[in-house]
Amino acid sequence: MSVLENLGRVRERISAAACRAGRSPEEIKLLAVTKTVPLEMIREVIEGGVTSLGENRVQELVQKYRDLPIGLEWHLIGHLQTNKVKKIIDKVALIHSLDRWPLAEEINLAALEKNIVARVLVQVNIAGETSKYGLSPLELVDFVAAAARLPGLDVRGLMTIAPWTENPEEVRPVFRRLKELAVHLKNKKAGATLQYLSMGMTGDFEVAVEEGANILRIGTAIFGERH
Repeated sequence: MSVLENLGRVRERISAAACRAGRSPEEIKLLAVTKTVPLEMIREVIEGGVTSLGENRVQELVQKYRDLPIGLEWHLIGHLQTNKVKKIIDKVALIHSLDRWPLAEEINLAALEKNIVARVLVQVNIAGETSKYGLSPLELVDFVAAAARLPGLDVRGLMTIAPWTENPEEVRPVFRRLKELAVHLKNKKAGATLQYLSMGMTGDFEVAVEEGANILRIGTAIFGERH
């Protein structure tokens, strides 16, 4: 199948999952993940109406930001090193991977230098996997409250990466828990907007939609396997 055919199929699956959950598909942002994807394939999804792109690596984001049309909405979804914050601070609409306090401080400083407010999601390691970054749920309330007080940060929600599994139903509790944490934070009035739940990738996005995701990070289902 072509990239556009894949994109159409993904959109159909998102719509079906939203309908099952009694949600509107329009409230769900599809982020096409462009890690190692060549420019010509990215241009195809742009022609197909996708304007939000997610990149894992700073260097690749900066290069593609230069090479692709202006007006696209770029998201940094991978682990972010503090020494690379300044390279992307004024290029991204949203940083999905705020996972530690020194990074919060660095994003805050870089944003203030540019006279902007950086929109961020706090990454939560729901499953406690040692191979993944993210705060533990127990750290979350205090961290979000502190981050929300930094003038250069706008904490817009939470992000998680579920464990890989062949059966997406196995990770439903992970997505459900992230939604519960967001509700808890809102009730605590932690000072964050908490507009977004970034969860769900190629292998599990339908379950994520059913559990409340409103940003999906999808690469392989659109572009095919990376080589």
